[in-house]
Amino acid sequence: MDTKNLLSTLWVFLVLNFIFCDVFTLMYSEDLKRILTGEVDGILLDQTFLLSFAIIMELPMMMVLLARFLPRRASRPLHLVVSAFLTFVQAWSILAGGVTLHYWFFSIIEITACLSIFILAWRWKEDDNVSSKTYVFS
Repeated sequence: MDTKNLLSTLWVFLVLNFIFCDVFTLMYSEDLKRILTGEVDGILLDQTFLLSFAIIMELPMMMVLLARFLPRRASRPLHLVVSAFLTFVQAWSILAGGVTLHYWFFSIIEITACLSIFILAWRWKEDDNVSSKTYVFS
């Protein structure tokens, strides 16, 4: 698998983890009750928040396609910026407190995936061809 496909696959993996974490959150009655009040941990779940959240969640979905179609020169900085930003957002969300065990679990996986994307993009060479070697994140 070449670097473009590997990056795209990692973005898909990240998006799926985001989705399933949110689904599990809706299954936990205490979280669902707080969501239904329209406010969670002092955050008002209004149209502005939901639009902001939608834009943030669109970033990794967009990266699935951009990883495959953009040339390395344009793609690499986007991977670095978006993965660093999402790492920060996810770390902030768990440090804000009040998170459940499943949220911790998914957050660790999501942060690891973002850091893996960052490292892979950082090391991505112009002539990199992952398919001709065994690739290890070391």
